[in-house]
Amino acid sequence: MNVVVLVLALAQQPQDTVQLKPVVVTATRAAVPAVLIPAAVTVLSGTDLEAHGIRTVAQALQLVPGAHIVETGSYGGQTSLFMRGGENDYVKVLVDGVPMNQPGGGLDLAHLTTDNVDRIEVVRGPVSVLYGSDAVTGVVQIFTRAGNGRMLVGADARAGTYGSTQFGVDVEGGTPAVGYSVRASRFGSDGLYPVNNEYRNGVLSGRLRVAPDNRTEASLTYRYGDDLYHFPTNSQGQPADSNQRSANRGPLASLMLRHTMGTIELSTQATWRESRQLVNDEPDSPGEDGAFWSNDYLRRAAAGLLLSWRPRGEGSTALSAGVEYEDERQRGRSEFSASFGTFPDSIDVQRWTAGYYAQAVLDAAPLAITAGARLDDNSEFDTHGTYRVGLVFHPRAETRVHASVGTGFKEPTFFENFAQGFVLGNPALEPEQSTSWEAGLERTMAGGRWTLVATYFDQRFRDLIDFTGSPPPGEPNYFNVPGANSRGVELDMNGMLTPALALAVRYTFLHTNVITGGADSSADALFVPGKPLLRRPAHSLSPEVGMHLGGRTRLIVGARWVGRRDDLDFNQPTGSRRVTLDPYTHVNVAAEYTIGTVQLTGKIENLFDDESDQIAAFQPRGRTVLLGARFGLGL
Repeated sequence: MNVVVLVLALAQQPQDTVQLKPVVVTATRAAVPAVLIPAAVTVLSGTDLEAHGIRTVAQALQLVPGAHIVETGSYGGQTSLFMRGGENDYVKVLVDGVPMNQPGGGLDLAHLTTDNVDRIEVVRGPVSVLYGSDAVTGVVQIFTRAGNGRMLVGADARAGTYGSTQFGVDVEGGTPAVGYSVRASRFGSDGLYPVNNEYRNGVLSGRLRVAPDNRTEASLTYRYGDDLYHFPTNSQGQPADSNQRSANRGPLASLMLRHTMGTIELSTQATWRESRQLVNDEPDSPGEDGAFWSNDYLRRAAAGLLLSWRPRGEGSTALSAGVEYEDERQRGRSEFSASFGTFPDSIDVQRWTAGYYAQAVLDAAPLAITAGARLDDNSEFDTHGTYRVGLVFHPRAETRVHASVGTGFKEPTFFENFAQGFVLGNPALEPEQSTSWEAGLERTMAGGRWTLVATYFDQRFRDLIDFTGSPPPGEPNYFNVPGANSRGVELDMNGMLTPALALAVRYTFLHTNVITGGADSSADALFVPGKPLLRRPAHSLSPEVGMHLGGRTRLIVGARWVGRRDDLDFNQPTGSRRVTLDPYTHVNVAAEYTIGTVQLTGKIENLFDDESDQIAAFQPRGRTVLLGARFGLGL
């Protein structure tokens, strides 16, 4: 496990994620020492993210080896996460246990911010054995601040390039028995293009924690997001529309109860997320023919019960068993109208899943064994089983070797299952599946000042869902194809050069290969046998230096170099749309200067204004500056 602590170590302040025996929850769903986890895990602290000037979870994940973020240029544009070469919908993202993915795994990280974040735990590799669908190549869990100690009140304001502004207010505090935190923020930008590219993102986030004694704990999380994005580009990346916009708004909530009775811990959690998604594309001029609108409501509601037994009380060995039930729904209407007719459509669908799982973490130092299995019963594809087995060998405190093998799966989207009209869904689709193994080494050197983490992984993706625009009459447009392979190496080294100078270097090598193509056998297909998967770079490198200059100033200088990767450019003629994009390098600088209770902040992204394409045809953001200040007061 590697923990991003670059700035915290420099500041020599109390560190909220560095402990003698770090504990991670997401990897096992039962709090166990990180040294026993047979997987690659990264923990990002909220304090460290603030020092980096990071506003979104997508930006935070760029600090994680094996994770690749792709943005369609402007603020609010589609933002995708490719973990270890998997699809964008192969990572389950949770906020205090609430899934952020749409039913079927769909995920756009453009609007998920780091407001009120205490830490982010990232587990790489298949974790469907604990989290069911979507956790094919990893799980990202965001934990909000619990609040403790005297009341802290803060406010911040920033402004910068592209007409960007950001405002926020927050309060947190509490006692060992009751803790609370609340934050409200708003971010806005005029965007890259001169017309119709505005973006607005508003967030309200809060958490209440109650612990009447050391055996009982309850917490309630609530978050509401309101996003509006104007996008002038068409599918070719060309600015061709002055009246196209989308909105996404809705709440999430999580209620967790935990009670310990001797060696048994019982926890239950209920989660709920609603999303209202609106799209509107009006005619750009009186002479234009055609308009479109859609209004969709999506809901994911779940409840679960987990029983954990620790034979030695607070020891490392834990035996767990749990049950979960989730209900997914979508209803909505859309309409395309033009001079040649009006074409309305609607959807009203529902499905449910019941999951049953068990896991054992056995600590027989210096060897630890983790084994788990899960069975999911789904109303559409019946039952599906997954497993994970792992070993950890830790002969000394400074050395850890781990290996694991496991499986993951992702259910189809509602549209892939139930679409009607111009496109026909396929209720008989099988879930997309993966089988993966990995082996890794973690070594601490120089008296704990340096850490080296290296991991090799190998994955097989099967039953990928493909689309054809010309199926046989009466046949669906969606079907399963054999799949692809992905393997690679993740390296992460970080440590202290001097008490005031820290260094971190992260590198990922990735090789992906399509085994069998789909219905489209042309050179422009998504799946071309023998070719790599699209938008996955073979190499990425991220060095970073942190400096503590005196008692008031902190400076972080980091770079991200992304190598060549294949993509489709729809501005090119049919048959020659598959292109190889050149590498790009972004250098980012973040600085803080503290004067009493005021902290002046500055962030420059893409310092040298590298305008190389991140994805084909879409304009990337150039040099971006954001300056501001934060005021904090303890009461």
